[in-house]
Amino acid sequence: MKIVVVDDDKLVCTSLKTIIESEDNIEVVGLGYNGQEAILLYSQLKPDVLLMDIRMDVMTGLEAAGTILGGDKDAKILFLTTFLDDEYIIKALKLGAKGYIIKQNFESIVPSLRAVQIGQSVFGQDIVTKIPGLINSGDHQDHQTFDLSDKEREIIDLVAQGLSNREIANSLYLSEGTVRNRISVILEKLVLRDRTQLAIFFYKNLL
Repeated sequence: MKIVVVDDDKLVCTSLKTIIESEDNIEVVGLGYNGQEAILLYSQLKPDVLLMDIRMDVMTGLEAAGTILGGDKDAKILFLTTFLDDEYIIKALKLGAKGYIIKQNFESIVPSLRAVQIGQSVFGQDIVTKIPGLINSGDHQDHQTFDLSDKEREIIDLVAQGLSNREIANSLYLSEGTVRNRISVILEKLVLRDRTQLAIFFYKNLL
């Protein structure tokens, strides 16, 4: 797995590189120190995951993510930050970032990178507990207006809990392929891009 790390603190970049490369089959192929460098490195190196800070000089991580995802909707961006600002979390979710974790939880960095690589969305517990309160309850709609079956609502619930396709399959006694296909159908039905947006939809409309 190829990783690009971007943080405006060079010591943090070096430390992250050391932590990440202590694991098997994972390599930091580039280091950057602001959002502009993140865009350039992503374009040049096409990493499996871009691990990036949010607050940086020259260009923020959120601004860089907007540009990168605008050009490649499949880009896998994992934010690693010291900040739990509601505004940042909302922007990261809306942009389609695959994760948002806190720097202090360094032991979760590599597992989060591996999860994002295989298509999961990763949000630290500090983030998950904040999400329901960040969603505008005034926009709530009856789930019946979305033409969702009971099984589809079950699947959306489990996606919002962060379960993988395999875990959802085991929970609902379905095949992994069936779960994958049903999630694709749900995304198409709700005109959503990915599992992150599906989780936001759950908290906004079904919780």
